[in-house]
Amino acid sequence: MEDVEGTKINNQQDGERSFICGVIEGFYGRPWTTEQRKDLFRKLKSMGMDSYMYAPKDDYKHRAYWREMYTVEEADHLSSLITAAKDAGIVFYYALSPGLDMTYSNQKEISTLKRKLDQVSQFGCEAYALLFDDIESELSKADKEVFQTFANAQVSVTNEIYAHLGRPKFLFCPTQYCASRAVPTVQESEYLNTLGSKLNNEIDILWTGDKVISKTISIESIQEITEVLRRPPCIWDNLHANDYDQKRIFLGPYVGRSPELIPHLRGVMTNPNCEFNGNFIAIHTLAFWSRCSVDSKMDSSISADIKLETENEEEMPTEFLSKNVYHPRVALKNAIADWLPEFFTEKEAWGPITKPQPQVQMVMPIIPIIPSINTCMSLTTTTTTSTNTRTVPEVNTTQLQALADVCTVTSTITPISNPVMNSLVSPTKVVTFEEIINPIPTTAACNIELPKKIPISIVPVPIMETRSVEASVELDLGNELFEEDDKEEQKSDSEKVDQADDSDEKPEPVASLSVDTMLDDSSLSPLSAGVNEPMECSSSIASQVSPREQDEVTKLVADDVLMESVNDVHIMHVESGTSSPISNAEMREEIEILDSPQENENDKTLVGFDSKITIDDLGLLCDLFYLPFEHGSRGLKLLVEFNWLKSNANVILQERSAGGDANKGTKPEVSEWLQRCEKFDGLCTRVLELLIKIANCENKEICHELYSYVWDISCALSLLNCYVKWLALGQFPQNMSSYTEGSYTWFSKGWKEAFMSGDQEPWVFRGGLIADLQRLMPVDSGNDLFVFKLPEKPRANYYLLRPYCNMDEQNVNDVCTRSYLQWQQKVDATNHITFPLPIPVSNIVADAIVGAHLTLCPELCFVAYDENNSIVGYVCAALDVNIFQRNLDLCWYTELREKYPKDLCLQESEEHLKPFVIQFVEQFHRSSEALEQCPAEVSGSFPAVLKAATLREVEEHDAGIMKRLLTVLLAALRANGCFGIHVCIPELDARQVAFYSRIGFVDIYRDEATKCIYMGRRF
Repeated sequence: MEDVEGTKINNQQDGERSFICGVIEGFYGRPWTTEQRKDLFRKLKSMGMDSYMYAPKDDYKHRAYWREMYTVEEADHLSSLITAAKDAGIVFYYALSPGLDMTYSNQKEISTLKRKLDQVSQFGCEAYALLFDDIESELSKADKEVFQTFANAQVSVTNEIYAHLGRPKFLFCPTQYCASRAVPTVQESEYLNTLGSKLNNEIDILWTGDKVISKTISIESIQEITEVLRRPPCIWDNLHANDYDQKRIFLGPYVGRSPELIPHLRGVMTNPNCEFNGNFIAIHTLAFWSRCSVDSKMDSSISADIKLETENEEEMPTEFLSKNVYHPRVALKNAIADWLPEFFTEKEAWGPITKPQPQVQMVMPIIPIIPSINTCMSLTTTTTTSTNTRTVPEVNTTQLQALADVCTVTSTITPISNPVMNSLVSPTKVVTFEEIINPIPTTAACNIELPKKIPISIVPVPIMETRSVEASVELDLGNELFEEDDKEEQKSDSEKVDQADDSDEKPEPVASLSVDTMLDDSSLSPLSAGVNEPMECSSSIASQVSPREQDEVTKLVADDVLMESVNDVHIMHVESGTSSPISNAEMREEIEILDSPQENENDKTLVGFDSKITIDDLGLLCDLFYLPFEHGSRGLKLLVEFNWLKSNANVILQERSAGGDANKGTKPEVSEWLQRCEKFDGLCTRVLELLIKIANCENKEICHELYSYVWDISCALSLLNCYVKWLALGQFPQNMSSYTEGSYTWFSKGWKEAFMSGDQEPWVFRGGLIADLQRLMPVDSGNDLFVFKLPEKPRANYYLLRPYCNMDEQNVNDVCTRSYLQWQQKVDATNHITFPLPIPVSNIVADAIVGAHLTLCPELCFVAYDENNSIVGYVCAALDVNIFQRNLDLCWYTELREKYPKDLCLQESEEHLKPFVIQFVEQFHRSSEALEQCPAEVSGSFPAVLKAATLREVEEHDAGIMKRLLTVLLAALRANGCFGIHVCIPELDARQVAFYSRIGFVDIYRDEATKCIYMGRRF
């Protein structure tokens, strides 16, 4: 491909050196495989890029064991990589990170470093890099006797190594690698000025911009650092890096950097997503950018999007059609078109899907978490972070820390180091070495220095991001990449959202947060904020410990607590030596494809839809996982539509109160609400279809890397969609907003401004669109409800939620009976009772457990159903346990006494059921005085009472289904002014105690007389 015009005159001091443009494999977590790297070289060549840097932070001998020489096997793999890069015309930069424990003044250390690089040189390598990021900037005692400053030590070693290797192409990553890390400023930094004056001028210096992850990089900022370093920097660009956030992958275009920067730079290398197959957009759009010479004439990519919204492709300005003009959305469109064929290339997936998990569970969103490890470098105790002042309300971090001390849990667990991984022993696998101890412990969160002040809207929320409603207009750039929406409706949406912001959003002050509202949240998280920092992109806890330690860890971490509520990262396929590939045929056998000919009442759009992924599907995928500082247009539309429906739900209530039929939409406002409800349902269905298409994708490597993200957001949307359907029933009070407002969300004043500004690093707003969607559910102190285990393998079957209706009664009864019998069989394996029960008593279990809820308060019942519309689980509640128990005695038990008389007779073949049946009959015929009453200690703070169950096989497929059901129920209870719920369990029923503990319930009262345990939770 053509060189960018102006590159050849780039920085006269660089002579004829070409502009560096390529990829850095420089993230934390599972490295890419040998075959993936070779595939990358081919892609880089086809896109006209020229460079690759081998620098995976957690690869065995790059950082933790940098002194160790490569074995014959490792040498073969590394040599093959270097050869493959040369064949593709790609410069292979081999990087080492020795700064964690190197003694700069020790000649033995320098000799070791030379010997290691000499070995790599023998493999044919001709370009190198030394990386001194993510290290303490204090010299050791021995080094202080030799070097005046830290910079002098690094310069001395680097210059010597550079000369020893014969002055090859060479990159250097400084410890102060961005403006916010420069001490005290870029211009006044002694460290940076020393590099500029003493580091060999032929050595190129890496720079990330104003921040670790810079929203924009300006010509002025580059001119400033160029003056200090006395050479133009090479940008290490973290825009698409995602190793700091477990719920985000970035599929948006390269933005925020004008091509007019190119003459002022030595080069640009992107450090992208951890997921290899998730980087096509990032790399493709960077390549497009590098071939351009000017930016579009818009002030920003956002304003350009707004302008493009009103134009057809034929009417677009000529500048957008010019090959040397860069526009992000045009670049995205082109990249998606070229990415699509990858999904139809058959590739095998190695091993089961394994998503790395954080080692810290936030019991509540208290402070913005600053990472100990992030995309490129990490904060240390000696660095400072500068932030720009804005009009957003701010709070001192000392106040936040005080709040954190009250709200977090203490723990004595020792921080777990990253697993030692090796990507140079297999072409298609990354192997972990459990027997090798990683000598580099992770940094505890408590050691991280916070900014002096942060926006107050960040305090009580999970980490979210977005862009303004006005700036998120959708485009139609051909090929139906983006949806067309009615412009007048969009305008109406924006106006109503603004009205909702003014009238409904009343952020609660920090001082109003009560410790009581977080009762026993500590029990929801087995690990405290004092353990490993959650930004760390390491593997799951299970993959970080050896088998002999597994039992101990298992005691601390519940099986289902394997996904953090506001940050879930990249998929990792960390393999043992015995792993084998899963063939496409085997994967197809495991995936249940939707081929039922019957029309599904709740999933009409899923019947007969094309299972092949399309360009528009990829456009939707990119919108859902866009960029660190903004959501894509359809991602934003999901937020806006749900917020509008929730804010305007009272029109349904008013219609029903007036005796009208809301379904007919007799009033315009009711009709509009119902139409937008249907449209929101359609948007959610599109995401579900996308999930199924990715699960059925021929390229199982892509499937494994993207599935978990889409599954996660699909689960979040199932919550919101179910809640909207419940609102449509009008079963809430007029003053609902007074119970559901108060939580900070994307629509809270100051929130999106703080996010979009780029003044904060994006890990302050962790979670992305998934977290934004989750936080719109009116449930506080519920982070644990978004913590659940991912499916073991991509599956095309799914479970959705909806409110209960009368037609569901028998199906719910069946689920109740089946789940009860499954549990009883675990308790007493000898007393095996099969389902279904005999007709006279077929519903006796359900009548005793859930029947009263379905009859007396069906408006607070929700069901989970599968792709065949079969109910697989339920949750039911009553708002006030005392009223419910009174009605239970007066109404429900009266009916059951007639249905199941004391002299109930069973056939001879059913005699073995007699003890089982008698226990229920006796329960129905107790006197009113003998019925258990809820203690005042429970009903006072936990007035609602719950019944819940799912089928065992469903929990095995989707461990989070019950938590999602419970989340919707709690939101409905909160809308009705209830903030506490409980269950009453027999003391000896360990199965139920374990079940409710997993969904966040804790012991609140023990009744010695009845031998019952009351478990509850606040929300």
